[in-house]
Amino acid sequence: MPNELKIGELASAAGVSPDTVRYYERLKLLPRAGRSQAGYRLYTEQDLELLRFIKQAQSLGLSLSEIKEILPGRGASFAECRRVRDLLSSKIAQLDAKIAEMRSFRKTLAAYLRECEEALAGKRGSHCPVLFEIAHSPSTAPKKSFKKSKEDKL
Repeated sequence: MPNELKIGELASAAGVSPDTVRYYERLKLLPRAGRSQAGYRLYTEQDLELLRFIKQAQSLGLSLSEIKEILPGRGASFAECRRVRDLLSSKIAQLDAKIAEMRSFRKTLAAYLRECEEALAGKRGSHCPVLFEIAHSPSTAPKKSFKKSKEDKL
């Protein structure tokens, strides 16, 4: 077949590692690769386009499981378009909740900063009031981790 790519060539062209390509195959995000007579995985230009689509969808904040959900026709029907719309709407709601939580956290940090500045200016006590407050108050950190999961990093 013309224009076949070995795994390293495909990975390089898409900006991912060969391990990522194999991982996406195991997750069935990419179709199982054909093989050369020597046993090398062989990929097509369509596979490269699909891999680039996956990376672009990830850059928009979609998880691999969400991407897998929308892959079949890639929006070829109104039903799929509705599914994508619902997914994006849900993502926006999640993002709005994270933004609200981060704004609240920022206010807490700003208040702590002011307390430190006041203490250093000699206006309050001889110790750092923030350390006391942190030690004796419920958690003020965001409730959820904002780090991506291992699945989303690949």
